[in-house]
Amino acid sequence: MGPLADALIRVPRHAFIPTAAWAKPAAGDGYWIDRERDPDLWWTAVCSDTVVFTQLDDGATELTARNAARTFAPTCSASSPLLITAFLRHLAPAPGDRVLEVGTGTGWTAALLADLTGDPGRVTTVEIDAALAAVAERNLRAAGPVPRLVVGDGTAGAPEHGPFDRLHITAGVREIPYPWIEQTRPGGVIVLPYAPVMRLLRLVVGADGSALGTFHEDCAFMPLRSQRGTGPGTPAGDPGPPRTRALDRDPAPLLDPAPGLQLLFDVLLGDLPWEGRDGELVLAGGASRATVRAGEVTQSGPRDLWDEAEHVHAAWTDRGCPGPDRMGLRLTRERQYVWLDDPAFPATDILTARGDTHHG
Repeated sequence: MGPLADALIRVPRHAFIPTAAWAKPAAGDGYWIDRERDPDLWWTAVCSDTVVFTQLDDGATELTARNAARTFAPTCSASSPLLITAFLRHLAPAPGDRVLEVGTGTGWTAALLADLTGDPGRVTTVEIDAALAAVAERNLRAAGPVPRLVVGDGTAGAPEHGPFDRLHITAGVREIPYPWIEQTRPGGVIVLPYAPVMRLLRLVVGADGSALGTFHEDCAFMPLRSQRGTGPGTPAGDPGPPRTRALDRDPAPLLDPAPGLQLLFDVLLGDLPWEGRDGELVLAGGASRATVRAGEVTQSGPRDLWDEAEHVHAAWTDRGCPGPDRMGLRLTRERQYVWLDDPAFPATDILTARGDTHHG
């Protein structure tokens, strides 16, 4: 077995799962687990690819079966073991590496990182929630040697303990904080859940202070607390009077986009077209909104979103229907952007270069 498989045996997940919690399998409804009342169900959830939620509403709502089923606003979890394995595989921490983790959570991944690096003193894990940090510290002490645990805002990194060879981010990120790049040595690796496209992003930091990233597995994580509600779908301003035109293209290709087109929609539009009530098609982002009904497109707000969606689809088709493997992210101190085929050019150029593909 490889180092990661060995670490998963030496650092078992069950040591970081509370006696009672809410389990959510990949398919099916969530359910309550209680080790004392139903140990078999508890062990089944913990030893399977099941997310286990351990906190609601930043701790403001008590974690009970009733509250979890009714409100379901999780703010901490033990993530899917398969997803954790994917992140650590792309991170590839090695003995002697200095590692920063942002988002300690239950402490399980911090313990795995300590095992993989061979020295808990070279692992720093940052947790913004003091109550979660206290629970994680108890879990870590019970499981073995404890890495350095810092209570604070992980978007600032931990410069006093760097530079780092690896950064492991366990919360959804929309805007990547540049301090993470500054605190990573050239050639170092950062893995994070990139929230705009719901995919694992692997960044490699260059000697010039930039970073290049590639997209990998689908993933969904709770957002960084400082970036909640900052997405492009947040309503803003007066949408203004609507604009109506005839629908002159089949909308079907937009409704079930291939992974590459879906990624471009997420990045460039901030949403995917979806079917609403009574068969109405909807696309929304910020103060802009587009609906399709009875052969007509109605658009409002500063952007003509349906026009943009058609244009992105046409441009994507002209380029040979590229998948996520032909896309990535580039980040410098001044800007960050998703690119298609060439890291030197942002994918937003698809929208600004409105050539024949717009209506072809």
